Amino acid sequence: MNKKTLTKLEYFKIIDMLTELASSPGGKTLCRELLPMTDLEEIRTAQEQTAAAFTRIIRKGRISFGGCTMIEDSLKRLEIGASLGCGELLRIGRLLETAKRAKSLGRRDTVDDATDCLDIYFEKLEPLTPLAMSISSCIIDEDEISDDASSTLKQIRRNINRVNDKIHSTLVHLVNGSMKSYLQDSLITMRGDRYCIPVKAEYRSQVSGMIHDQSSTGSTLFIEPMAVVNLNNDLKELYIKEQEEIAVILARLSEEAGGYVEELRLNYRILTDLDFIFARGQLAVNMNASLPIFNEEGRIHIREGRHPLLDKKKVVPITVRLGEDFDLLIVTGPNTGGKTVSLKTVGLFTLMGQSGLHIPALARSELALFHQIYADIGDEQSIEQSLSTFSSHMTNIVSFLGDVDEQSLVLFDELGAGTDPTEGAALATAILSYLHNRGIRTMATTHYSELKVYALSTPGVENACCEFDVATLRPTYHLLIGVPGKSNAFAISSRLGLPDYIIEDARKHLTEQDESFEDLLTNLEDSRRTIEKEQQEINTYKREIESLKMQMQTKQKKLDEQRERILREANEKASAILREAKEVADETMKNFRKFGKENISAAEMERERERLRQKISKTQSPLAMKKAAPAKKHKPEDFRLGETVKVLSMNLTGTVSSKPDAKGNLFVQMGILRSQVNISDLEIIEDQNAYQPKKKSHTSTGKVKMGKSLSVRPEINLLGKTVDEAIAELDKYLDDAYLAHINPVRIVHGKGTGALRSGVHQYLKRQKHVKSYRLGAFGEGDAGVTIVEFKQ
Repeated sequence: MNKKTLTKLEYFKIIDMLTELASSPGGKTLCRELLPMTDLEEIRTAQEQTAAAFTRIIRKGRISFGGCTMIEDSLKRLEIGASLGCGELLRIGRLLETAKRAKSLGRRDTVDDATDCLDIYFEKLEPLTPLAMSISSCIIDEDEISDDASSTLKQIRRNINRVNDKIHSTLVHLVNGSMKSYLQDSLITMRGDRYCIPVKAEYRSQVSGMIHDQSSTGSTLFIEPMAVVNLNNDLKELYIKEQEEIAVILARLSEEAGGYVEELRLNYRILTDLDFIFARGQLAVNMNASLPIFNEEGRIHIREGRHPLLDKKKVVPITVRLGEDFDLLIVTGPNTGGKTVSLKTVGLFTLMGQSGLHIPALARSELALFHQIYADIGDEQSIEQSLSTFSSHMTNIVSFLGDVDEQSLVLFDELGAGTDPTEGAALATAILSYLHNRGIRTMATTHYSELKVYALSTPGVENACCEFDVATLRPTYHLLIGVPGKSNAFAISSRLGLPDYIIEDARKHLTEQDESFEDLLTNLEDSRRTIEKEQQEINTYKREIESLKMQMQTKQKKLDEQRERILREANEKASAILREAKEVADETMKNFRKFGKENISAAEMERERERLRQKISKTQSPLAMKKAAPAKKHKPEDFRLGETVKVLSMNLTGTVSSKPDAKGNLFVQMGILRSQVNISDLEIIEDQNAYQPKKKSHTSTGKVKMGKSLSVRPEINLLGKTVDEAIAELDKYLDDAYLAHINPVRIVHGKGTGALRSGVHQYLKRQKHVKSYRLGAFGEGDAGVTIVEFKQ
């Protein structure tokens, strides 16, 4: 790729962004030297590396390669057996620490984790832990060796500290003792690595020792007292021994490092490459970029692409197609509408993709492999070279027009501008025709209507425009392919305040053909917007229908499950009731036969009947409720012999066979049963015909039909159920209770949030056979219970 094109498409600004993300000097160098590649396998390998780094950054975070500094000079010295200094060994140590950290972060957490192309890099890293530990334990920083580097060094430094302490104690004794009056200041100082004291010049003869310095005025002499001369000499010797021992330690560490020169060189190269790769991955993360799909057929399809140098919060994504149905795309529209940005986006994305960088666009975007990209963008007029705008553009076009081929991408910005419009349009049409006839992928921006007509009338050439909102005088920056654009000069001028009579006069200068063409473009634009609006509405309706369909399917599935559960529970309960009824019937028939054979007394039969009734009542006790009160309160004298009555507690009808006693008890004959009942449990039947049982034929087997009143309970418990579940169960129960003449019934729904109670009450409002309902009174369950009364 020629440097001029890279500059025009602002490729080097992307490289600057990439370089800032590298953390090692070597990685930054690789970033700065990155150029687009033309080998498809190399491009795909680089893109795969970037994608792997992108995934690892998202999962585990960014790896720092700051400790990977250049060590090649040190390695060359090691190869010839030279000894390295503290700083060089520390850099090697930091390199090994970085290798260890990178290898740890590059390790797979589980065996199920997918492998990627970076695994081989991490596997080849050699942390050389023994060497790294030796360096870190011996060298603290570039100017300090640890006391534990060797036992000899430790002993030397212990002796240095001992001699230092002895010198200080001797000098402190002199300063605070007999020489105090001779001193300029009571302090200890150093001159030339020797401990001295400041003595007044007039007392020079009173202090024996060696003079090392004097003050600028000559009034103070810095004298090393004879008492510490030998000690200072000993200290000097110890310092020399210390440096000799440090040299021995550095030579030992250098010799150890010299055995791993190749491993260190490989570590540096791998870490540098990884820093470069992870910088590309981090750039993709920052741009929210994706992996482009490359092809060699010259096909470009950028999906929702965003120019990487624009504010990603404000940039409007564009979708661009080129090279499939058409190889020449002509973009028209008003100034500052986004034509040049669209042009640069296509060129810059191609350069980034061929450099192994992800592009800020949606996944599955396609890019074509081009060996060269030629761009004529911007104004390059030059006074020194006597080049006008038109001349500079044409000079640039001529420079590459002979070199373009089928593997080139050509980008023109305002082709043919800067000269007579008629000649410029003709020249632009000729240049584009030449490139189109050769099948060269080309994208051009223009204001010329002639080029719009050329695109409409030529196969393989397509119009596009950058949308502009005339109402707000602002471009929307949307790129619309298949629609030629308008310059909107009249509309913009009118909105900016140009008098209407001037605009009308300008319209008169348009030819009828030009005006018809502009009207056609306007109609096309209006039709497009209408279609887009309707399409959006259709898509909205589709989403709503799909959502409703999903809701209905979920609701139907839930209802089916509830129905299956309710039926299963009902069948289980019905089976249990039938089994119990059969047992009771069998026992009753057996006892009656026994009583008939053995002439058992009526009192004994009554006791047996009472026992059976208590057994039935015990079965119903979990859902028992207060017995219903008679509709009318009766007096003892209302009951006459032969009067038809209903026993409320048993839900049976019979005839009065005795008059009430003082307690209100009387006998009622109910078929073959005769039972003593209190008048409070009786209700006089006014219309006897309504309760006359139909004549039934009896067989010799004496079959007994169990009434519905024996299986339906006067209470239903809906606690713990949803509203839908409760309503389904309540509907069946009310039908059964109404047919069994159980009135009233008790519904237990609990208090809770009130949702279940509200749902039950809404349901009861719609039932025609419900006379009334109310919340339970004190002692009946309060607001957790609803009492329902049926119509008679």
